[in-house]
Amino acid sequence: MFQENYAVRSMADAAPDLRAQFIRRTYLHLAVALCAFAGFLTCLLQSDFAVGLAVKAVSAPFGWLAVLGGMMVVGWMASGMAHSASKQVQYFGLALYTFAEACIFLPLVLIALSIAGDASLLIQAALMTGLLFLGLTATVFVTRADFSFLKTALTVGGFVALGLIVCSVLFGFTLGLVFSGAMIIFAAAAILYTTSKVLHEYSEDQYVGASLELFASVALLLWYVLRVLIALRD
Repeated sequence: MFQENYAVRSMADAAPDLRAQFIRRTYLHLAVALCAFAGFLTCLLQSDFAVGLAVKAVSAPFGWLAVLGGMMVVGWMASGMAHSASKQVQYFGLALYTFAEACIFLPLVLIALSIAGDASLLIQAALMTGLLFLGLTATVFVTRADFSFLKTALTVGGFVALGLIVCSVLFGFTLGLVFSGAMIIFAAAAILYTTSKVLHEYSEDQYVGASLELFASVALLLWYVLRVLIALRD
């Protein structure tokens, strides 16, 4: 759908200065995406229309399935754009995915605010997610290990998790703390895998696509950390 035309040189074979530049660009774009995510979410929380739409979407029959399906389509499109040959298309894909994540987080954030009465749960979730991300990132950068072997497990685990989520909506059962804990482990593995790709697989012009993949993994981790905190507080 989106033509790729990247330099074929992997960062694993690049000169140290080029590798360092690629890593800086990737994590700078990740930081900007996280800030934009927070900004989008803040704007949505201040919009009565967005809040009302979010409440209707998740309270309607099979509303979560519609949200999940829409997010999958948007994620596929945004990932394709972020790996396009055009820099403008890449940035649009990253922005689109960031906004979509803010939209899907809105109902969960509303629940967290209503339970806690303030932003304490959000702050705790953000701090825990940040510390976990830093620890996992440091593990890859210090050990220089190749975590590409996790690809198959992540693919299978992703389909299993998706199937369980769909079944929980269709048949009306709740996925509890055990599932959320398993998804935190899944998200941690995704961060290890994507960070390893940053070191070993991506080519020098793929920093936007790399930052989108990292952002997706961080967002998944944040989602389930926040779910665990909500369940414990509730």
